[in-house]
Amino acid sequence: MTGLLIHSVSEFSDLILEALSLADARDIVEIGAEYGGMSALLADHCRARGGQFTSVDPAPKREFLDWVSANPDVRHVAKPSLDAFGELDAPDAWIVDGDHNWYTVYHELRQIEAISRRNGKPVLAFLHDVGWPCGRRDMYYAPGQIPAEFRHPHSFNAGATLDRPVLVEGRGFRGAGFAAFANVAGGARNGVMTAIDDFLAEELAQGREFGFAEIPAVFGLGVLFDMNAAWSAQLAELVLPYHQNKLLRALETNRLRNYLRVIEMQDELAARVVRPGAA
Repeated sequence: MTGLLIHSVSEFSDLILEALSLADARDIVEIGAEYGGMSALLADHCRARGGQFTSVDPAPKREFLDWVSANPDVRHVAKPSLDAFGELDAPDAWIVDGDHNWYTVYHELRQIEAISRRNGKPVLAFLHDVGWPCGRRDMYYAPGQIPAEFRHPHSFNAGATLDRPVLVEGRGFRGAGFAAFANVAGGARNGVMTAIDDFLAEELAQGREFGFAEIPAVFGLGVLFDMNAAWSAQLAELVLPYHQNKLLRALETNRLRNYLRVIEMQDELAARVVRPGAA
């Protein structure tokens, strides 16, 4: 069903590539490749600047693996992100679009900040899925990889809807066996945006201030950057018109309502299909 719904971080490619150019980012790490639509654009950006593109994904799609085979200058680390950081050099920018849950994203940010600070580089990170449904609700591709104390009760079959925090069995936006959603949205340590909020609050308490823009479209893009970077003012000027933009948010809500209605119609049609052996 996702073929009907634009969902990729590549929808933000013009904005991201302009931001990378402003920051003179040459070496880039991407967490989460899927089909590699954004990967190819990032690799071209790195090549043009004599940099290195690295993609981290333990189970990308075949299309991505075929593309990597044809592009030997691309480095692919086939591990979950939290297992891969020890193998990564300090890039100039990060694209974070992997496992969309509090535990993973929070610890990705902690590693990104530590690696960048250790190497004297400002932080620049683009984080996808900061909006609905994963902004305030964990999603797990592999729940068993999340420590039990950080893993919410979840379902592979119940779905998220816009108007209620609790999943609905057999309805709404759901993983259909491929991914699980936390049963209830909101609360502590739940969701991508909550992970970002907690990271930023802890950094501010330590006297380190980051800029952050929330772009409320295509499941939401967060842009996190070091306020002390030489390019921070230019980047802030670029992303400010999109930050929590009311028109974008209204369009996204309308897009999601329409898509949820499509899912509902597909469910209704499936329920009417006479299965083999049925009377």
